[in-house]
Amino acid sequence: MKPFKNLSISFYCFVNTLIFIALLAHAARFDIKNNCNITTWAAAMPGGGRQINPGGTWILEVRPNSARGSGYGVAPHTLAEFTLGQFENLDFYDISLVYGFNVPMVFNPTSLKCTGIDCTGDLNGNCPTVLKAPAGCNNPCTVFKTKEYCNAGSADCKATNYSMFLKGGCPAQFGPELCLVVVGRITQVKPGPSNLGLTQQMGGCRIWARIGCSFNVSVHGSCQTSDCGGFLQCQTYGAPPNTLAEYSLRQSHQNIYFYDIFLVDGFNVPIAFSPTSNGCTRGIRCTTDINGQCPTKLRTPRKYYKYPCTVFKTNEYCCNRGSCGSTNFSKIFKNLCPDAYSYPMDDATSTFMCNSGTNYEIVFCP
Repeated sequence: MKPFKNLSISFYCFVNTLIFIALLAHAARFDIKNNCNITTWAAAMPGGGRQINPGGTWILEVRPNSARGSGYGVAPHTLAEFTLGQFENLDFYDISLVYGFNVPMVFNPTSLKCTGIDCTGDLNGNCPTVLKAPAGCNNPCTVFKTKEYCNAGSADCKATNYSMFLKGGCPAQFGPELCLVVVGRITQVKPGPSNLGLTQQMGGCRIWARIGCSFNVSVHGSCQTSDCGGFLQCQTYGAPPNTLAEYSLRQSHQNIYFYDIFLVDGFNVPIAFSPTSNGCTRGIRCTTDINGQCPTKLRTPRKYYKYPCTVFKTNEYCCNRGSCGSTNFSKIFKNLCPDAYSYPMDDATSTFMCNSGTNYEIVFCP
């Protein structure tokens, strides 16, 4: 049998109900333990429900073809959801407040270095009066039943004051998360190094960070910067602004890689791009607080730097990627980050090279 992954879900009734999940190669086993000092009635779909006395355990076996799991009781309830064996054999999990909130919850993988999520804010105690339920805090759709709050399946569905209250009570555990992006691939980056294997046959690559991302179990969502059309796996380049690390294998020089930091699509996070092998030692950096020094005209609502072409849309700022030169704006950013491309024709001082087979380190916020 292949090694299995472990996850744990904890319900905090301000006393604990623990659910330990072991995801085996062919099935998922849920060890559901009630550490509350009162009897609880755990529910699962698939799986049904069971009365669990204090200190008791319910072992729930989920068949391998039960690809998705969550609870479907009457709202309000805090949901732990999972989808097993999706693309690239990944499992997806989340905590959902779309049906309201009744108990705080923690959902933790306990192996393979995956990271847990939690919703432990006192939402019941701070619930707006109009949303209060006898044992929880309702989702606005349950109360108002209007499209403004019930349009969950539509791309036009927007955050509201009530959804922001729920999100504020349970923010992301790590604040704005970074997602390391290569077109067609993505890795969520937590503290510490992550390895990315790329082949010579790829010819070239762009790597950037998406910030403030949130995806559902259907792997759709959005990011504050560099969003890839709402998809977890990028198939195209992210929307500006983003700080880009680029490398390419020039066909006329089969054993030479060219690498650079590119600010032509704007800037969202500081970056360092360094060779780490093969005798190549010229690292490049853009670590100045460009967002803090960005001219007002080029700032996004979240105060990230946008490239002038994105704002002004004229050939003066190289919008046609043809013949163009440096501008007052590009000079500002070249002074702040001398190693980086500040406009598309900035090759002479912004392109660096190493021999084929060199390894590299890319650091966000060095």
